[in-house]
Amino acid sequence: MKRILGSLIGLLVLLNCVNAMPDTVTTGSLVREMIDLQRLGDFPDPSYKTVQFSSYDHRSTLPGGPEWFANSDGFGKEPKANFEDVIKKPGSGSDGEYLICDVDGPGAIVRVWTAAIKGNIRMYLDDSRKPVYDGTAQDFLQKTYKPYLSQAGMDDKRFDGAFFQRNAGYYPVPFAKKCRIVWIGNKKDIHFYQIQIRLYEKDAVVKTFAPEDLSIYKEDIEETIDVLKDPDLHWDYASTDKPLPISAIVKPGENQEVLFQDGPKAIERLTLCVKAGDIDKALRQTILHIHFDEYPWGQVQSPIGDFFGVAPGINPYDSIPFTVKSDGEMVCRFVMPFKSNVRIMLENKGAQPVAVSGAVQLMDYDWDDDSSMHFRARWRVDHDLVASNDTVQDLPFLIANGKGVYVGTASYLLNPNNVPSSYGNWWGEGDEKIFVDDDIQPSTFGTGSEDYYNYAWSSGDIFTFPYFAQPRNDGPANRGFVTNNRWHIVDPLPFEYRLSFYMELFSHETTPGVSYARMSYHYGKPGMMDDHLPITGEDVRHLTLPANWEPASRMGAMNSVFLPAETLVESTQDIDFVYDNLWQGGALMVWRPGVKGQGLDMKFTVEEDGKYTIRLACARTPRSGIFSVKIDNALLDSGGKIDLFDPYRILLRSEGSKKVELKKGEHRLNLQFEGKCGASHGTEIGIDFLWLQK
Repeated sequence: MKRILGSLIGLLVLLNCVNAMPDTVTTGSLVREMIDLQRLGDFPDPSYKTVQFSSYDHRSTLPGGPEWFANSDGFGKEPKANFEDVIKKPGSGSDGEYLICDVDGPGAIVRVWTAAIKGNIRMYLDDSRKPVYDGTAQDFLQKTYKPYLSQAGMDDKRFDGAFFQRNAGYYPVPFAKKCRIVWIGNKKDIHFYQIQIRLYEKDAVVKTFAPEDLSIYKEDIEETIDVLKDPDLHWDYASTDKPLPISAIVKPGENQEVLFQDGPKAIERLTLCVKAGDIDKALRQTILHIHFDEYPWGQVQSPIGDFFGVAPGINPYDSIPFTVKSDGEMVCRFVMPFKSNVRIMLENKGAQPVAVSGAVQLMDYDWDDDSSMHFRARWRVDHDLVASNDTVQDLPFLIANGKGVYVGTASYLLNPNNVPSSYGNWWGEGDEKIFVDDDIQPSTFGTGSEDYYNYAWSSGDIFTFPYFAQPRNDGPANRGFVTNNRWHIVDPLPFEYRLSFYMELFSHETTPGVSYARMSYHYGKPGMMDDHLPITGEDVRHLTLPANWEPASRMGAMNSVFLPAETLVESTQDIDFVYDNLWQGGALMVWRPGVKGQGLDMKFTVEEDGKYTIRLACARTPRSGIFSVKIDNALLDSGGKIDLFDPYRILLRSEGSKKVELKKGEHRLNLQFEGKCGASHGTEIGIDFLWLQK
């Protein structure tokens, strides 16, 4: 009997020890975190600090000092090598070796990025003298798992749009003791890079990555890929309770409570839809306030459209925390815990009544005073800024005192620059600079605003990925209203008592009249204070592009002539006009052909002989068709056909870029209607202007 009792006591002691042991961080646990939003509401255990190693200009050492805005960040020939150290200087005909990072563990790589990079990378983990990765730098910084996938029976293409998103890779690589990454190459070559690493508290238990992890955790990886590729379809909600409805008509000047609920609980899903005479105004001028636990000011304070990451207007996209649908339904999946109650208020700062409908899905939640945090979303705006490449400035996104975790960012710009090319109207040359706790230098120092948002080269196209999107960019290039967002799901930024997030406003040329709104999404322990100010009517004033704009022949558009389309047509049959400040001179010529094969003739005059690049500035809309165009009987575009259909938006884009020899005198354009794609609602071909660049 004593022996049995002793065995039982021993077993209980063993079970208690097992339960007391901290969870082991593995490749599999990190992969599961990639689609786990609930954990973000609790301060991480084991705790960690997220740091970034990047090719930022390493002369930027003194905040606010003479070279604080230096911008040699990866094009090659930097005045100061933008690495942590030079291991081996290049010899005659040989590459040098440069240290990207050398950190003591435990830790984990959680994000990598590059715009373009040459050379190779070697990554050493723990005490191994043999590199775990030894291959091209481009693959490491975008597709880290690629060398190991075949032995796990996995296809690299399967990871596209999931672990590999645009220019960024989210391939978790945990390590128990050490991570050392070396770049081998010619530093005169392009070498843009960013590597984000979690540095855990010293007693965290971490199992170092090994290639066989991909086989061991294959099921987790496959499930995560499915959710990342289609969050709206595959998201697994914890609660099956009936959603609580929201329905209200909010009059101008009114602040109306639309939901109150006792806790402890957590909002698992918030769905809202806004109806108004002018939807764009309503989405900016209706303010969402969410108060947790009787706080007098809402932890969430934001224009309702900006909160969902799409403003201005409804611009559909699908991401892990947010989905916005073409019918106007907007869904938030960030989990929002509360201890005693939650109150949702809607404030109408506009001049029209606004109808809001939706629902709140609550889930069970055990509030823990030691670890639980409130969800916070803070919006701010600066109007009438002067963007510049000379007088660069740091724009504050969030300055918070207290304990919390930073989980997302969005930028909403009105960029009135009238150069029609990215080289000229690019607004986002500036770097993010994030100070955490005792940082004297930012522990996250970036290489450009678009790099922070996971794309590159000032791209003006529309895109959406699980962790980021550019759901609006009017054009041409980066002119007009532009929206970028990014969600820190596997790469959040915990802070013990302080976080300061800045982004440089750094444009290609001086541009007055810029409006720059931004959102900061984070969790905070009760007692957090930040620099948020109440949202005013002036903040949410209705914004419009400058009237009667004319494209400028500067920078990337130098040596250009811009000819309004309506001045070139020989017949106005089947031609109409639409008016908006998006178009040159405020008007867009719209040709509505009746049958496939119908043509439209235009003529233009060239002032002098030369080689010209020829483009047409066209409207992409839900009603657009497909056309081809010939210049003096030669096809303008090598592909032959130009499809102007966009399912949701109205965009201005430059189409065609053929270089041709043109003699002085008159030349002819012939547009031919080639039909429409099945999803288009019409056949219209919108031509704004002809762009000739010598």
